[in-house]
Formats: sequence, C-alpha cells, structure tokens
Amino acid sequence: MKIVDISEFYSPTSGGVRTYTEAKFLAADRLGHRLTVIAPGPEDRVETRGAGKLVWVKSPPLPFDKNYHMFWSRKPVWRILDDEVPDFIEGSSPWRGGWIAGTWPGPAPRALFMHADPVAVYPQTFLGNICSPAQIDAAFGWFWSYLRRLNSRFDGTIVAGAWLAKRFAEHGLKHLHTVPFGVDIALFSAASRSEDVRREMLRWCGLGPEATLLVTVGRHHPEKRIGLLIDAVTLAQRTCLVGLVIIGDGLSHERVRRKAARAAHIHVAGRVDDRSRLATMMASADALLHGSTAETFGFVTAEALACGTPVIVPDAGGAGDIADPAYAQIYASGNANAAADAIVRFVTRDRSVLSGAAREAGTLIGTIDYHFDKLFSFYEKMKNLSSVRLTQAYASTSNFSQDDWEWSSNEAGIR
Repeated sequence: MKIVDISEFYSPTSGGVRTYTEAKFLAADRLGHRLTVIAPGPEDRVETRGAGKLVWVKSPPLPFDKNYHMFWSRKPVWRILDDEVPDFIEGSSPWRGGWIAGTWPGPAPRALFMHADPVAVYPQTFLGNICSPAQIDAAFGWFWSYLRRLNSRFDGTIVAGAWLAKRFAEHGLKHLHTVPFGVDIALFSAASRSEDVRREMLRWCGLGPEATLLVTVGRHHPEKRIGLLIDAVTLAQRTCLVGLVIIGDGLSHERVRRKAARAAHIHVAGRVDDRSRLATMMASADALLHGSTAETFGFVTAEALACGTPVIVPDAGGAGDIADPAYAQIYASGNANAAADAIVRFVTRDRSVLSGAAREAGTLIGTIDYHFDKLFSFYEKMKNLSSVRLTQAYASTSNFSQDDWEWSSNEAGIR
C-alpha cells in the first residue's frame, strides 16, 4: 500500500513527531508499505527513507519557533499527491496541513490523526488559572465547530488514547478510532538503571546519593508546564532533599534555564539525542516528574514505566490516563502546591515497591511495532471500503464503538 502522510510538525532537529515519524518509516518497510511523508521546510528537497521518502515543501517558518515551518499554499502539496497517486492519505494535524489533506480532490481514502488536543495545549495552558476547563471549552466553541468541519472531510479520525476519543466525541466529532502508541521496550527497560548515572545526575544538582532524584523529559513549550515543575520542586525542598534534572529544549528553553538558575538543586541537561543514554537517565531516576495535561498518550510516562521508574503526574491528559496509585503520585493539574505535596508524599513511599509496580504496568504497554501493525492494518481496511460502504457501516454504530474502547483498555492501556 502506498501511504502519504502530510506531516505539519515534523522538524529535522528534534521533537516527538520526528521520533515517531522515523519509527513509522521503519515499520512501513517492515510491513511492505511505501510511505511518503510531506513536511514543510526551508527548501524543496527529497530525502530517501528506506523504500519511502521524506518530501520537503518550501514553506515559511513558524514565527515563534524557527525549528518548524508551516504549509502555506496547497498547490505544491497537491502536486505531490497527484504524482504519488496514494492508496491512503494521513493528515497529521488539525491546521493547514489537515485541510490540505482533507480537501485534495483525489479519490484516496484518508484519515486525520489527532496527535494532541489543541484546546488543552494552548487555551487551557494559558487560561487555566483564570477559567475552568468547561468555561474554556465553551469560549472556544468556534474551534470545536471548525474541528467538526475538518473531521467531516476524512473517512476516520485516529487518536492515541480512549480518553481523548471520548472528549472529541462529546464535542461532536465522528468516526473516531483509538490506536494507542507504544514504546521501545527493548531500549526503555529497568535493566538500563545505573547507580553511577544516578549519582552523576545528583552531583549535577549539587546533591549526594541520599537525596531523591527526579527527572522531567520533553520539549520546552508552555504546555509542558516546566516552570510549574520547578516551583513544585522548590516548594518540596522545604520538607525533603530533592533534586530535578530537566531534559530537553525548545521554544521556552532559555526561560526554563533562567528560572532553573534561580532555584536550588535543579539542573538543565538540555537535549539528549542518544536514545540509549536517555533511557539510562530515565531508568536511573527515582521518579519522573511530569506537568503536561495535553498529551494524547504520554510517551514519556510510558517510557518511564517501561524503565521501572515511578511517576508523579497530573490528573489529566495522557499521563493522567495511564497513572495508577500503585506506581504514581497524582496531583491536581496546573497546581504547583499540589505537585509539591505529591513529591513529598512520593519521598515517604517505598521506591522499590513503586518500581516493581511500574515495571509490571510497563509490561502492559504495547510496543511501537504493535502500534504500527494496528495502524496500517486499519488503513488497509479503510482502503478496501468504498466511501459509501464506510458511511453505511458507521451509520449503524455510535461512531465510537465498544471495540475501540476494549482494544484500547485491554490490549494497550494500563487501566
């Protein structure tokens, strides 16, 4: 099958989309599919990826992050689609790229893959201290109307978490299917834990091995709430000896560095491109501290569990969805005091017991290969249905089937 993915947020420098897309190329080769990814970039260029290719379309940079570009004209993307004659199209964002994918006049079936909840990423991040989530959703009714129109352009919409499918269904989106992500369990493993690395990271924080070591991992963007995590650790330090290593960079990296420099026992490690090194650092921490409530699946949280590393996470989003008290301290999202209390409570618990429960939970998380097996199998089924038959099939259901719920929770989820 020839698949074209119009990927609006692929960056050549970093980010989860890049990691995911490179894994998708490998999976497509393994399963005998030919994948073409179309991404906005600084110039027109084609790069080979096994049997597939990455096609850059010259596009303007995003004004707030020069690592990313934005599609402008639909014509060059449509020309590529005309040349490729795809069997299936995936639109990987709800923005310009999604509209370009959804409105191409060609006959190929297509799916919209919602990798995030845009209302949670932006409005709820910036306005969460002023308004309730329900008030924010109501104020952004125009966006939900826009998303419903976009959703109607596709034969199906994919999400990585049943909680997000339910949320989108409540706002009127149709033809929703849950295909949870997975992790590289060969790489992210409790076997990667190193006491030497733990002591090294604690030294970065100016602490000895008796202290509690927390790590947070992710791109530096407001929705990750890294500033809140720094505040929470600072508050927790009044009660217990704890250090934080911050891994990643991005849009708000300099702001994170400045805030961390004013705090005690907090070290900004920057981006770690070596995935093996990252897995060792995560496995060697006492816990993962997480702040985002906008992720659909919670890659970092799942990777931590695969490493046998307990987590301290908010009660919302992908991270909250896979959290359980057996291996997690859960706090009220967006609340630094609540996060600090969660840290203090974690310090009093038996880390070895938590770690054992985390490892057990990690075994229930699907692999990234399993994710792509399910995703491409679903695309093949959609390809084999005509648009009329697909509509009739969906008309006899609630558009959010019990099978979707059961597959997510029983085969790929924690709860």
